[in-house]
Amino acid sequence: MRFFVLGNAEKPNVRREAESLLPWLKQQGDVVVFDLEQKIDLQEHDADIALVLGGDGAILRAARQMGRKQVPVLGINLGKLGFLADVSPAEVASVIPELLAGNFRVTSHLMFECEVETEFGPRLCLGLNEVVVQSGPPFHMLELELAINGEVASAFHGDGLIVSTPVGSTAHGLSAGGPILGQELRAFVVTPICPHSLTSRTIVESADRQFSIMVRRGANSYLVVDGQEVWRLPERSCVKVREASVSFRLVKVGGRSYYRTLHDKLNWGATPNYRADHEPPSTS
Repeated sequence: MRFFVLGNAEKPNVRREAESLLPWLKQQGDVVVFDLEQKIDLQEHDADIALVLGGDGAILRAARQMGRKQVPVLGINLGKLGFLADVSPAEVASVIPELLAGNFRVTSHLMFECEVETEFGPRLCLGLNEVVVQSGPPFHMLELELAINGEVASAFHGDGLIVSTPVGSTAHGLSAGGPILGQELRAFVVTPICPHSLTSRTIVESADRQFSIMVRRGANSYLVVDGQEVWRLPERSCVKVREASVSFRLVKVGGRSYYRTLHDKLNWGATPNYRADHEPPSTS
């Protein structure tokens, strides 16, 4: 089995864990790329699995680094939450043999491409979590217009707008009041950020639509992709978001379902902390 070993060396413990893992991993298979600085064009190499050390940010970065040649990712969690990173460093020694034996599955997830004309020229970016158009200093409200397949769907004043994938629905969109989507759906979530309106609400739309976000007024607005790529937008900019031609692929090992992750990482579906000497309230 051929491996990429990826991560962000600037994050705590990543380099130490990666270098500790490397000799043992070379005994299990072929380490094609070892890159903790995001310097290598991964589209020029082939691998069966990408081991990404870090948190969700490291996985988002790796997905963009792989570009149009996505390799299934197994996340080794060294981050704060690690929603996409299922495996702890202590579990690697038991998980890798399972991978070599073929005891895993690979799930497929929507990615997007984002097109925009910035002050530095046209940009086209691939991403996994979300596109955000938001205000910058001095943080005045933006006037935004959302069009779906060329038809104006909404116009409002507010702090910005988020277009997220199902994977990204548990990130910035969730914090802004958006819903949680099943990770394997082919849909986008569009969530206004602090709209100055009682009627602007989140919508969920099919991934085969194109979303255009026009900055109708707002002298200092920014485009943020996956919380990592940031570009300043000139006024009257139009950001276009659509489904990418490739999908992100995630390695899933036994005993780690999506709902288990929601429960363990976000405490979703947990009951309130009732006092032991009181019965829960009746729902009838």
